[in-house]
Amino acid sequence: MIDLSGKSALVTGASRGIGRAIATTLASAGARVACNGRNEELLREVVDEIQGNGGDAFPAPFDVAEEDAAKELIQACVTEFGSLDILVNNAGITRDNLFLRMTREQWQAVINTNLTGPYNVLRAAARPMLRQRSGSIVNVSSVTARIGNAGQANYAAAKAGLNGMSLSLAREFAPRNVRVNVVAPGLVDTDMLAALPENALQEILERVPLKRLAKPAEIASLVAFLASDLAGYITGQIFAVDGGLAMG
Repeated sequence: MIDLSGKSALVTGASRGIGRAIATTLASAGARVACNGRNEELLREVVDEIQGNGGDAFPAPFDVAEEDAAKELIQACVTEFGSLDILVNNAGITRDNLFLRMTREQWQAVINTNLTGPYNVLRAAARPMLRQRSGSIVNVSSVTARIGNAGQANYAAAKAGLNGMSLSLAREFAPRNVRVNVVAPGLVDTDMLAALPENALQEILERVPLKRLAKPAEIASLVAFLASDLAGYITGQIFAVDGGLAMG
């Protein structure tokens, strides 16, 4: 039984999909959750769901790519909760295109949100966590960082960079008892996949040994475990949740 009672958390990209599942799962385990995203209406729905189930949450709308906004949000979390114990960097976007057709704008948009965004949030969150000498950071990456995917050079580059940054920070932060781990999902049943034609989706599923999509809750349960004291001796690890897709 995962118990996060008394802990406070920030989840970026919490308005839908994996982020929403993570936010509600952490809240159901007893954590107080700041739910970040850019769509205030969707964020309010997540917060209402958590509060309706007896949890404690508040909306934190801002774009993680904006450094000043990230600083203000972290300060708001510390002021609201008194501490910041759990950080989940989940916010991400895609701008898919074959590499020779990929525009500079498509490249930069993904790098800004998926790599610089976590950098901005981590820079702001690290100080209070290191000061209190405790904390768990979980960065949500992707199986694409390991195996690549045609049309996603920008996404793969950003997520691979997130992996490398996470491992470096795990070494830097460990002496202050702040753990850093990565969860790398494969194909997850979210809006991001909904746009795929059925035949393309079936073709991809043929490569997945378990022959199905992951459910957002299956990603969220691992994040909750890594955020908890049950994982107190785990840091610097990249956990694939991909149905076996990345097996050699």
